[in-house]
Amino acid sequence: VLLTLRYLAKGDFFLKLETSMVCPSRQCPDTCMTWCWRLTTGFPEIDVERRSTATAFYRLSRIPRVIGAIDCTLIPITTPTSHEASYACRKGYHALNVQAVVDTKLRFIDAVARWPGATNDATIFEMSGLKDYLEANAVGVLLGDSGYALRNYLLTPILRPTANAQVAYNDAHARGRVVVERAFGVLKSRFRCLHRSAGCLMFSPAKCQQIVICCMKLHNLCIDNGLDFNEQVLPDDQPDTFQPVAHVGLVHHQTCRNAVVQSFT
Repeated sequence: VLLTLRYLAKGDFFLKLETSMVCPSRQCPDTCMTWCWRLTTGFPEIDVERRSTATAFYRLSRIPRVIGAIDCTLIPITTPTSHEASYACRKGYHALNVQAVVDTKLRFIDAVARWPGATNDATIFEMSGLKDYLEANAVGVLLGDSGYALRNYLLTPILRPTANAQVAYNDAHARGRVVVERAFGVLKSRFRCLHRSAGCLMFSPAKCQQIVICCMKLHNLCIDNGLDFNEQVLPDDQPDTFQPVAHVGLVHHQTCRNAVVQSFT
């Protein structure tokens, strides 16, 4: 377990790690992954939890009924032995494209880590169980960037704001959505194995998926136990690029967003 935690935090090669710790087996990471997999991420499914999360987001952004901020991040991995092209991401390396929902405490409350790096953010959401859940249950809204299609349960920024209320809405939206960007930054800085500065995850895509989820749950465990991350947060390797999306049901969903925008007049 100690060996695995050191690897997750440093991203060092196993050969280097073995010189500083006594490891009975190279299979130690499997034991730690199995343990961490049982930790809960805590998506707010109970009414009181949703109200608490929505209240925290409202204080931050003044947007009502927000239960999380959603985004994707690229996790570098070694070149896979099969379906190599599908893992080549838009930034020029092989990766997993990991979708996550974050609350105001920077906790990961929902995550999907199984998609190759070439997959579009909007596609991951369209294929997720989270989308089906939000469509079937009027539990609140997510805040997402312009890589996602506008929905009545997923609010995106206005691309070309003109009115003062639209500008104010975009500013409020950015204040709420920034928590997911901060969470990814802290996650990759706390667990350097996920950051490009440490190279890449030297495992199969399936094992890499487990490592990502393991780090997210350990990150949540740190927050729940008051272990603040006081070190420098590492920047991502390159700025992301805009991903155009198809605006399904645009008129209806614009009406829902306009109702929120009107509260900023």
